[in-house]
Amino acid sequence: IAAMQPSTNWHLEENGRDHHTSKFSSKELIVRRGQAFIVTFNGTEQPEQNLTFIAETGPKPSKLAKTQATFGISSTVSKESWSAVLQSTSSNSVSISISSPPNAVIGRYKLSVQSTSSGSSSPASLGTFILLFNPWSSGDDVFMPNKAECEEYVLEEFGIIFAGNKNHINSFGWNFGQFQGDILNICLSMLDRSLNYRKDPATDVSHRNDPKYLGRVLSAMVNANDDQGVVLGNWSGNYEGGKSPSSWTGSGEILLNWKKSGFRPVRYGQCWVFAAVLTTVLRCLGIPTRTITNFSSAHDADGNLRVDEFYDASGNHLDRAADSIWNFHVWNESWFSRSDLGPSYSGWQVLDATPQEESGGIYQCGPASRNAIKEGDVDLDYDCPFAFAEVNADCMYWNYDTTTGKKTLMFSESTVIGQFISTKAVGRDDRVDVTNDYKYAEGSKKERDTFKKARRKLGLEDKFDPTAPTPQEIDQKPDISGKFKVAGPLEVGKDLNLILVLANLQSDAKTVHVNMTAWSTVYTRRPVHEIWRDSISVTLSPKEEKQFPIKIPYTGYQQQLTTDNTIQATALCHVEGGIQVLVQRDITLDNPAIDIQVLGEAKVNKEVDVEVTFTNPIDMEVMDCVLQVEGNDLLRGILEIDVPPLKAREKSSTKFKLIPFETGPKHLLVNFSCDKFADIKTFKMVNVVD
Repeated sequence: IAAMQPSTNWHLEENGRDHHTSKFSSKELIVRRGQAFIVTFNGTEQPEQNLTFIAETGPKPSKLAKTQATFGISSTVSKESWSAVLQSTSSNSVSISISSPPNAVIGRYKLSVQSTSSGSSSPASLGTFILLFNPWSSGDDVFMPNKAECEEYVLEEFGIIFAGNKNHINSFGWNFGQFQGDILNICLSMLDRSLNYRKDPATDVSHRNDPKYLGRVLSAMVNANDDQGVVLGNWSGNYEGGKSPSSWTGSGEILLNWKKSGFRPVRYGQCWVFAAVLTTVLRCLGIPTRTITNFSSAHDADGNLRVDEFYDASGNHLDRAADSIWNFHVWNESWFSRSDLGPSYSGWQVLDATPQEESGGIYQCGPASRNAIKEGDVDLDYDCPFAFAEVNADCMYWNYDTTTGKKTLMFSESTVIGQFISTKAVGRDDRVDVTNDYKYAEGSKKERDTFKKARRKLGLEDKFDPTAPTPQEIDQKPDISGKFKVAGPLEVGKDLNLILVLANLQSDAKTVHVNMTAWSTVYTRRPVHEIWRDSISVTLSPKEEKQFPIKIPYTGYQQQLTTDNTIQATALCHVEGGIQVLVQRDITLDNPAIDIQVLGEAKVNKEVDVEVTFTNPIDMEVMDCVLQVEGNDLLRGILEIDVPPLKAREKSSTKFKLIPFETGPKHLLVNFSCDKFADIKTFKMVNVVD
């Protein structure tokens, strides 16, 4: 090869189209493994058959570690190794088609060419390209046969995340933005900042062909624990010194902030933020991924498939156990094969980047095969017992005497955990329920057998557990039953009206002393502020049912509400001569609505007006109003608009302009905050035409 530097044409447009990477806005070639791409270069004076190519990645490329490949021009594509096939030549340029094996290491490669005939001439660099996973290729571990699913789980930048509680599911939009600006480079630098890479860079890079390895490493890197990862968790209800977790509308701002700050953790996240960022990173690298919301999700800290909750005599939910039941929890599923476990465990794998429990000494979780969870095969890698408990644990509710430390079981439940497990539909904005993919029908014999099998595999069936309730405690029957009914709207800004319904189940009269409390909580049901308490004594005639209306005025909870808008109401009923009965209800209040209108047709490179309207529903002024807007291909970065204070019942209208720069269906996401309402969200699909 002559001393001159060859110039390379990477055929960005054609390769991008063939490899489903044209959504990346990069000047660097981005292709997927196990599939051919075209490169043309000049500056070689040699006959083609004398050329050798070198593709290498990582700090110490080696053939043994499969981070370096040398290959000449051959007549056919090899399935097992890198190969090059001649496309065409002209007097001074050569076009070749390069193929990588379907199990190649992913990441940034250097490509060089060397002439074999001229002896020891050093290789000439053709430049760099990035290799990603290929769900469209049948030889890849992440192969996904259904094309519509590839579109949704790899190429779709907009998502819907479900939240709320099991009685009241709500949802909000999210901008994953995996193809925007610098995101791919940030994802690659995330891999280079992991603990594994720091320990042994060459070995770490050689494992980057394996989606289960990368999924596990990234589940650790998305949280800040252990490794100065991307997002710092905060569940205190106080988010000073950062952004409240519920104020984010997309992953891009978080990832860019992480890089801009010199890779210092971004404040603050909660489960859906960790899950959404992990979705962005995995989709970006080509691993099909989605977010999953589990309602009434167990956090079983001690691995006994049981969650214990404690209440004092006044009915206060005590924050004394490591175990908890979250109103909802969001994690990820990624799609890949499990050669380590066998074909029946391939498909969707659970990954969870929320730092809840350590695994292998650090905060990481998964991949746990969803099929293994359903079948109770909790002895299989990775973190199956924790994921199994999230959807299956039994609940024990104890009365705890704070002076003596004595605990008494009030009741236990085996069907309350893991309900309405939800994800966004493929190609639509609807909710799809996947509960049956995680477990057999609650109450069925198969479901109880699977639970027993899991307990057996964890060695829980045969060892004595001093903290477990006795069979006598479990079998005791209460004399009364109780429930909270909602009477009226569940909206921030309105009084909260509940009815406590108590029923005597016996044929003799019962006297009951009821201690009631209501606390504002975080969505994990962690109590934050007491907002109301009351107590009553009642006598119930045989089989009698009585109703007691409860009213908590807006002024009584407004100051104490967290950004999650959640309240837990509890009634602890002391029945004379009988066992105590706990009645509780978790309430999620809805924010008032906000509305977006696009005024006119959205056309590429033309201004279009957007109007956001909000009506203050309460009898007081709201201040500190901020509107934040984002949307890929509609505006660059995030638009923040300060909105003037709104008097009682006043309607505001805010207008701004967009200049869309791509055609097709795009999503505009809006978040509105003020001193009385946190993070009111909505989104609008905008169809941009030529």
